[in-house]
Amino acid sequence: MSPTSAPAGPHIIGLRCRECGRGYPAEALHVCEFCFGPLEVDYDYEAITAAISREKIAAGPPTIWRYADLLPAGSPGAVTSSGGASAPGAPVDLGAGFTPLVRADRLASELGLGELWLKNDTLNPTGSFKDRVVSVALTRARELGFKLAACASTGNLANSVAAHAARAGMDSVVFIPHDLEPAKVVTTAVYGGKLIAVDGTYDDVNRLCSELTADHPTWAFVNVNVRPYYSEGSKTLAYEVAEQLGWEVPDHVVVPVASGSQLVKVQKGFAELHRVGLLAEEPQVRISGAQATGCSPVATAFAEGTDHVRPQKPRTIAKSLAIGNPADGWYALDVVRSTGGAVGSVTDDEIVEGIRLLARTEGIFAETAGGVTIATLANLARQGVVRADERVVAYITGLGLKTIDAVSPHVGPTATIAPTIEAFNQAAEVDS
Repeated sequence: MSPTSAPAGPHIIGLRCRECGRGYPAEALHVCEFCFGPLEVDYDYEAITAAISREKIAAGPPTIWRYADLLPAGSPGAVTSSGGASAPGAPVDLGAGFTPLVRADRLASELGLGELWLKNDTLNPTGSFKDRVVSVALTRARELGFKLAACASTGNLANSVAAHAARAGMDSVVFIPHDLEPAKVVTTAVYGGKLIAVDGTYDDVNRLCSELTADHPTWAFVNVNVRPYYSEGSKTLAYEVAEQLGWEVPDHVVVPVASGSQLVKVQKGFAELHRVGLLAEEPQVRISGAQATGCSPVATAFAEGTDHVRPQKPRTIAKSLAIGNPADGWYALDVVRSTGGAVGSVTDDEIVEGIRLLARTEGIFAETAGGVTIATLANLARQGVVRADERVVAYITGLGLKTIDAVSPHVGPTATIAPTIEAFNQAAEVDS
């Protein structure tokens, strides 16, 4: 079997251009040959409706693969509650997904909101939501016959590709900007694959990988030639929220924006649940985006009222969101506007305060992307965009230990004392 053609899952028709609608086989393709629009997976929704049910999902594993009927890789029959990896069609699975949905009353009180929930994806296997998309991408890559996984990454994707490739017995080659946070470098290199630092921004790294795809057709670049499958993993962020809310949807969600794909797929996920009969009513979810001011092409376009998402050179501590030329930026902008949401941006100082606010109110330590989300949520609440009468979900997509350098200058010991009771009493006032 060549790494360009393989049978797709039972509910996959093929790929389809998002712009012109032209169909393609379910191969390692990502761009329409006719109009150069992006390709996405085309599903047989009638077959999915017949196969899926709330009861079947509840009986599945506590991972993204409980929704196997709605994903473009793996055989639903091969997914077990134990996550076995040896059966034919079994997913490449480290246990991503079904992370906690946490009621955040203390944070809501600080922000003047009513019902606020946090989707805590810091608890995924490699500490970010990227485990969702990579599990899907490498499952499909293995079905297509690929033996090597590759990617361009701002850090979290690098961690996840290296880990999942190790799990699958695949080689990996991961490309990162040279100035990535040290913790993300270590937590990629430890898995033993090749790690290539590029002297440039993420956009330079991504451009290089796009060029290398042509030179290395036997490599599965998860966010290039297998991107249509990879991006579908983000839909599970919507599926889980709906299931965890008792098969209801929130009124408003706030999603961090890098490439824009995650935000677009969250909206698609809610819509699909209704389309296959898992939600009784068509969801009306307002979707807002969050960016760092130092890399805010989508937020800038939203503020200017334009459809043109102009590239920017990233200058922000939120490196996991530092994509100056977002592939799905226009599509994210369209989703936000069509659902009545907004896209905000926040400064580096606000990002740090957002991290600390989340930690001290809810006990969740998020990376800089989480600080962007919480700081943007706070701003949108002050502006009345996010309302106190809404059920709100904010997506916290990465673990704070990955970007500890961002907050370490701002936190530390309350006091340094001699090992005596007297010294403690002089230094600190603590309620008994």
